[in-house]
Amino acid sequence: MNLLTASWLPFRCRGGRIEYRPPSALADHDVIDLALPRADFQGAAWQFLIALLQTAMTPEDTDAWLDRYQTPPSVTELDELLAPFASAFELDGDGPRFMQDLDPLDDVKEAPVAGLLIDSPGANGIKNNTDFFVKRGRVETVCPKCAALALFTMQINAPAGGAGIRVGLRGGGPLTTLILPEDERKLLWARLWPNVMPADAVGQPGQACRAPRVDDSDLFFWMAETRISDKKGKEVLPEQVHPLHAFWSMPRRYRLLFDDTPGTCDLCGREAARPVRRLRAKKQGANYDGPWRHPLTPYRKLNPKKNDELPLSSKGQPGGLGYRHWPGLVLEDEAVSGALPARVVTHHLHKYRMVAAARDDGEAFEALFKRTRLWVFGYDMDNMKPRGWYSVEMPLVGVPDAYQETLRGWAKRFVDLASEFTWTLRNQLKRAWFKRPEDAKGDMSQIDAQFFEATQLAFFSALREMGEVLRKEMETPELSPETHRQWYLALKREALALFDDQAVSGPLEGMKMQQLERITSARRYLQAYLNGRGKKVGKTVQTFAQVGGFELSTPAPENNPEGTTV
Repeated sequence: MNLLTASWLPFRCRGGRIEYRPPSALADHDVIDLALPRADFQGAAWQFLIALLQTAMTPEDTDAWLDRYQTPPSVTELDELLAPFASAFELDGDGPRFMQDLDPLDDVKEAPVAGLLIDSPGANGIKNNTDFFVKRGRVETVCPKCAALALFTMQINAPAGGAGIRVGLRGGGPLTTLILPEDERKLLWARLWPNVMPADAVGQPGQACRAPRVDDSDLFFWMAETRISDKKGKEVLPEQVHPLHAFWSMPRRYRLLFDDTPGTCDLCGREAARPVRRLRAKKQGANYDGPWRHPLTPYRKLNPKKNDELPLSSKGQPGGLGYRHWPGLVLEDEAVSGALPARVVTHHLHKYRMVAAARDDGEAFEALFKRTRLWVFGYDMDNMKPRGWYSVEMPLVGVPDAYQETLRGWAKRFVDLASEFTWTLRNQLKRAWFKRPEDAKGDMSQIDAQFFEATQLAFFSALREMGEVLRKEMETPELSPETHRQWYLALKREALALFDDQAVSGPLEGMKMQQLERITSARRYLQAYLNGRGKKVGKTVQTFAQVGGFELSTPAPENNPEGTTV
């Protein structure tokens, strides 16, 4: 099966029908999305198509990128552009196989195909009988279509796997950030192309820019013998490979074994004449090292003051993804917080100035820069064990470069207040629940997650207002007091609602007087804090109101909580 010519990808068309077609169908005016059977496959398939467009159609510069955005290719034209790379995308056969070892690996034992799935239990989990929640034996037969996506998904996300089992180019379980139009009815082409970068922006320092070729093993590692990493000095550095190799990274050594006995795919439910049930895997594949920065992944420096410290890719964390992560995903801040958003994001935001000032047809691209979203997804990994999969969408606010710092300051001010609120809320819930809250153990991250989720829409509404103000390019832009006030009220409302919902875990009638007193005292303290009362308790709220230029309302008198300790 050739992945450029076979009808193997499920595309969602207008009206909701699903059609299996070659990758070139992304240019069809009736195609609006992909429809894969797993969330990680969906994210990987988007990256596969972006990688194809980046390889076959890299625009020379931003002007060329904008011109192509206005004049998409036809399905036939895209087929012609992809045709020269066809021999690198054979999934089976005696020659090079897509993302598989050139060596048939006859010297290693066969293993179940489920090993390609990141969420399948590993050998130790099966041996120790610890596969309590994700059971063994769920996936035993896989069609070639799903096998291809499972292979690609593993190679671009490869987590830690033990000695000699190499981690992906971006580190295990990296986050991916993609740019989407706000209008979900846009054609798939218009949703993919914003994530393709011009030639002058796609590479990274030390890489030599050159046209991609199908026989270039610095681009497609599987077209030549494996770069075995059995010794020191065998690491793969950015300057040693093609600038587009990051889209086709291949840390693992695999060979898919196709079975002549037909079967039903355990992933998509479709019949396959030659399914994959077994594979061979070998250690010591490509060992990526050095200052890698994948164009679609955000990074962060743990210590921004150390210039020689390599940035680490951002990863999913317990508690999910939300607006508290937005500044680090969108706004570059290498010197202070160490945040390095994905290069596709920073380049997209920088294009705003060029389109507004340098192009006569700038208005035609207004929606592209003012009404876009950021799709963030990836695994939350605990070493080699997946704890969850996260996928969220957020507004992507584009403002002129001169106002990036202002936007960062405003967004940080709002996020910091929310963080202070949730910290106080969490501590007061501990006071309500426990006699000795300082000794209470356990994970309370679910409180933070609920609070941030409940206030997310309010933050995104404020964020859009920030963008509108800064795009007016006033000499001294100011965010209105009402925007600050509405954000404060949203946080206050949700904090009290969450406390009232969580503090009383049983009927009041059966509660002891001491329990009721703890709940009452904790709520009184929380309300005083939220109302900005007292020099110590309400200082954070008072400062926010002062900076925001709005008056705190005066609540009904309550007992002074100044002496209460957390």
